[in-house]
Amino acid sequence: MSQSLAKIYVHIVFSTKQRTRFIKPDIEKELFAYMGSSIKLTDSIPVLINGSEDHIHILALLHKTISLSKMIEEVKKNSSRWIKTKNPIYRDFSWQRGYAAFSVGSSELEKVKEYILNQKEHHKKFNFQEELITLLNKHEIEYDPHYIWD
Repeated sequence: MSQSLAKIYVHIVFSTKQRTRFIKPDIEKELFAYMGSSIKLTDSIPVLINGSEDHIHILALLHKTISLSKMIEEVKKNSSRWIKTKNPIYRDFSWQRGYAAFSVGSSELEKVKEYILNQKEHHKKFNFQEELITLLNKHEIEYDPHYIWD
C-alpha cells in the first residue's frame, strides 16, 4: 500500500494532581476549548471533552503520525500553563503524571460520547477512583493499585 490510512478513536482519562477539585464550572468550558485547541495542534481531532472538578475525559481522533503519549503530553503541558494565567487560585494547578486511554471502535462511538457527556450526573453516584477502576477492569487493563493514585 502506498498510502498510510488510519482512524483511531481514543477515550483518554486523567485527573488533576492529587485529584484536587480545581476544575470549577466558571473555567471548565474555556479549559475544554483550550484543550481541544491543543489537540488540534497535534493534527488530531477533538471529538468531545468533559469531566468533573478533579478529572477530564477526552474523546479524540488520533492523527496517524503522532503517538498517543505525545498528544497527551502536549494537551497537559499547554492547558496547565494556560490555566495558571487565568487566576492566581490556579498557581498550584497541575495534572497527574499518568493517564488511562482506551481504544474506541466506530460502533461504540455514540455510547462513549453519551458517557462523557453525562459526567456530572455520573459522579453524583461514583467518585473518580471508582470510575477509573471500573474502566480499567472493563477494558482488562492490568494496574498496580499502589501506583495508580500518585
